[in-house]
Amino acid sequence: MRENNGFKTAALHNLGCKVNAYETEAMEQQLREAGYVIVDFRQPADVYVINTCTVTNVADKKSRQMLHRARRQNPKAVVVAAGCFAQVSAEDLKRELTADIIIGNNQKGQLCRLLEEYERNDSQEKAQEEGLSGRRLSDRGIRRPGQALSDLSHAVEYEEMELSTVLEHTRAFIKIQDGCNQFCSYCIIPYARGRIRSRRPEQAVKEIRGLADQGYQEVVLTGIHLSSYGADFKGEDISLLSLLREIQEIPGIRRIRLGSLEPGIITEEFVRELAALDKVCPHFHLSLQSGCDATLKRMNRHYTTAEYEEKCQILRRFYTHPAITTDVITGFPGETEEEFARTKAFLEKIGFYEMHVFPYSVRKGTRAASMPDQVPEQVKKERSAQLLDLTRAMSEHFRMYYAGQEMEVLLEEEAELGGHVYMTGHTKEYIRCAFEKGEKNRVVAGEFIKILQNDVVFCR
Repeated sequence: MRENNGFKTAALHNLGCKVNAYETEAMEQQLREAGYVIVDFRQPADVYVINTCTVTNVADKKSRQMLHRARRQNPKAVVVAAGCFAQVSAEDLKRELTADIIIGNNQKGQLCRLLEEYERNDSQEKAQEEGLSGRRLSDRGIRRPGQALSDLSHAVEYEEMELSTVLEHTRAFIKIQDGCNQFCSYCIIPYARGRIRSRRPEQAVKEIRGLADQGYQEVVLTGIHLSSYGADFKGEDISLLSLLREIQEIPGIRRIRLGSLEPGIITEEFVRELAALDKVCPHFHLSLQSGCDATLKRMNRHYTTAEYEEKCQILRRFYTHPAITTDVITGFPGETEEEFARTKAFLEKIGFYEMHVFPYSVRKGTRAASMPDQVPEQVKKERSAQLLDLTRAMSEHFRMYYAGQEMEVLLEEEAELGGHVYMTGHTKEYIRCAFEKGEKNRVVAGEFIKILQNDVVFCR
């Protein structure tokens, strides 16, 4: 335990994307190294860290709820609001006295220093007020939030955070990029995350080598706008592809999985080079958002449906049966029944493995928030329900392709299904499989096995 610090336990809660998840793990590692004991978020703790999200109104609401929950669990605790919601709503949090420390993006590596600084300042203020009043303040009745916020509109430096171990036993998420320059009309993230910033390839490779030495065999590269990786390294021959070539050569790494990609990165040359790297999984999350050209234009997406279809065709030319997944927004301002019908027909035409479906969420400060013809919430929900039915059907169709085929599965964990104990894991296409354990199947997490589809249960 650290000297001159009364904190003994810390609890963390993550909201949002895989980038946030990586950063939460990195902050947890900082706290462990500084002497904190990490406890479950549902337990009383001396410090609560909530890594917030602001991608939708629901995310904002959940972020606030978790901050209030932490305060209820231990009114004496130091509550830290970090991340995207903290970045764009810092003034609200300060006014509401919701958090004791507000940490925006690009400052999360300073967590322990900020905790020490806050505790020091808090103690000094209490001592001063005791001297003036002759009595002690109770349970931090007066809170003066500290904060660390960067002006991300001008940020050019990538905040280096590194993991020496990860919470998952078999798969490691590696953040290599931050920020976005796209400014889609519905999206608040460029304001929450700032402009594009890439991690130095030597730092990413060093981290992955360390994790491979610990036995991790699959890495997932994540970023806010992964396709732009390396674009900020002017005059250097650094790109997502060049980094993938380096990771391909790391002993012990058997799978490389990519996070969300923009359609623009998919070219004949790029995919030809990608297909030559046998560790790269044939699983591509290719962001779409709408299957209607008029809607895409209002969204400020920089492609047409014809161009998007061509990108999918390129992937299918170089990979036998790639898993192509996507995101879709329903009820974007001005989306008519005809436009929605075009979107649904386009989705059926492409034939995705899975779709993440989101009703449009108004984000204050974005262009879409002031657009005319806002779609009623009930209509958004009805359209989302239709697309969720569609994705279930397409996912089932995709998985049935493997009937009778041998698949390689990376085992991850035990699970109880219908009263039986199964081992579960994923194929390189990210199909989750389970097969029943028994006397003949003495396997453990972290193993690769080859198994016929007839012997497994597909799980969602």
